[in-house]
Amino acid sequence: MANFSKVHVARDARTELHDKLSLTGAEVSINHLPAGASVPFVHAHKNNEEIYGVLEGRGKAVVDGEEVELEAGDWLRIAPAGKRQFFAAEDSPISFICIQVKENSLGDYTRDDAVV
Repeated sequence: MANFSKVHVARDARTELHDKLSLTGAEVSINHLPAGASVPFVHAHKNNEEIYGVLEGRGKAVVDGEEVELEAGDWLRIAPAGKRQFFAAEDSPISFICIQVKENSLGDYTRDDAVV
């Protein structure tokens, strides 16, 4: 078995990479909302924080009732208990990546975890 996985992602509304890349420590999804659209539900998590990166476009997140304006280049971390929903701007689509990981699970990272 190779020490890597590769997949090409189409521009679907949502692509979850957990199964496609055999992820074992995170869930990653790529999401595209057309102008004026939204994720059709509000949700929170029991254990997992989510990190959102806006790849293209504009929109907003509503977290615990607070509106957070978003545009390409923005990154947003939401704690597990935060109730969240995402919206594209009325005049702009939005594309974002969502990285879901267990809160407080990061031990070593970057230089401390590297083997040279």
